[in-house]
Order: sequence, then structure tokens, then C-alpha cells
Amino acid sequence: MATKEELLTVAAVARRIGVAPATLRTWDRRYGLGPSAHESGEHRRYCPADLARLTLMRRLITSGVSPCDAAAQAKSHKGSINLETIVTDYVVREELVTALHKAAKGLDKKFIEAALRKDLAQYGVEQSWSEVIVPLLLIVGNEWEASGDGIEVEHLLTEVLKGILREHVEDIRKPVNAHPVLLASVGEEVHSLALHALAAALAERKIETYFLGARTPLEALSAMITRSAPPAVFLWAQLSKNADPKFFNDIPAIRPMPRMVLGGPGWSHVDCQDVSVVHDISDAVAEIERAVGL
Repeated sequence: MATKEELLTVAAVARRIGVAPATLRTWDRRYGLGPSAHESGEHRRYCPADLARLTLMRRLITSGVSPCDAAAQAKSHKGSINLETIVTDYVVREELVTALHKAAKGLDKKFIEAALRKDLAQYGVEQSWSEVIVPLLLIVGNEWEASGDGIEVEHLLTEVLKGILREHVEDIRKPVNAHPVLLASVGEEVHSLALHALAAALAERKIETYFLGARTPLEALSAMITRSAPPAVFLWAQLSKNADPKFFNDIPAIRPMPRMVLGGPGWSHVDCQDVSVVHDISDAVAEIERAVGL
């Protein structure tokens, strides 16, 4: 039974998981992912189990899972999050998100690029990703799920985001790692936006990467590991059919062995007990920083 101290308002949950309060209300109305705690005469509040489901919902949608499918997975999730262990509150900059959303619907590529460049320069990749880009992607995804229209908006926005993020990794002077980190979407995985964000966040820390991109087969991954001896390898799998354990079990044995880091909702924790599985960009950056000795 949750204690009163553990219950959170809509605004508090929105800050903790990095979405706009309006997005939480949409998820409650459309998918039934609302607060479960209620006391007579008071507003309903979110308990740790609610927060765990909403955190999973956000991560899945950001990874590219449709809101409807993400909601189904989130609603079946068991367990909770200890609120005391959450130290980062994301502050969604709603005015900027709203302006970018309007520009995306109007296919205003120049405004999106200028606004994002300014935000990235001021706040850095991790903060811009969590406080602006992810909330924007959630809104666009929710709209597409509700109406079936606007797929061109999502495609344009994704390509603009990739271009902006690539600008951050074009020139890393004096990288801290002697051997680049490998980033790859494995199997037939075509989604790679998360890789672009991670590469840009690492570049801010002067960590150099080799970007292998979408649909990286085991043969290509193995050849790169043998030739480049990376300190870490980050593997992205959005779909379970692409999350084959062979991509970390069957790689060449080199000395020292790279730290294997897995991201994306496709990976099964049962199959990945001997490697690091991360849930957001901050976790991924932290794992790779440790691998390169920072």
C-alpha cells in the first residue's frame, strides 16, 4: 500500500518522466493510464506503480513503439519505482514544444532547425532530448495514433532531428577515447534516431564513435570489433525479432573485451543478464563513460 508521501500530482509526474501534463491527461483518457490512488475530497494522485507504468510508456514511445502498443505493454507491467531514487526532474519547456509542434505540422523545416540548434547550444543534447525532443515526439505520435493522419510530419521531423544531431558529431577534437565506441541498430532494425542522439551526447563529452546505423548484421559488427577494438558497443533493438542474443554472445573474443550496452524495448531481460541494459540516454552515456574511463 503506497504511503501518502509517495503520491504524486499530475505536474510532479510530468516533471519526473519528461512529458507535458496534457500528455498525461491524454494517456489517462485514451488508454486508461491514469492515477490509481484517490482519497475522498482530494484530486487523484499517482502512486509508484503508476509512475513505473508511465515511465515504461514514455520509453517505449520514444523508442518508436506506437502509443497503443506501448500502452498495452505499460498496463501489463508489474512493479513500482522508488520515488526516492529519482533525482532528475525534467522540466518540459512547453512553449518551445508547442512552437516546434506547430512548425512540424506546417512543414516549417527552417524554424525547426533554427530553434533546435539554439536549444542544443544552450542546454546540451541530454537536456534538449529529454525536455524538448522527446515530449515533441510523444505529441506527434499521439496525434498520428488518434487520427491516422500526419505520418509525413513524423517522417520530416525525424529526418530534421537526425540532421541536427549529426552536426554535433562531425568534428571532435582530441577525443578522450583512443578507440571509438560502436553504435549500431542490429538485425533488420531500421530505427536509428536514438543512436543519433546518443552519438551527439557522447560527442559533447569528446567521446568518439563509429556510427554503424540501421540493419547492422552480426558479420559487420564482428568485423568492426576485430578491427577497431572498441571500449564499448551500444546495440539498439526496437523490435524483439531483431534483439537476438547472438549480437553480444557471438562477437569475437578480443582483449580487452568491450562493454556491451543494450538499448531499446526489443531486448529481453531474461536473455541479457550478463550485459548492461539501459532505459534512456542518460543511462547509456553513463555506461559508456565508465567504459572509456571517465
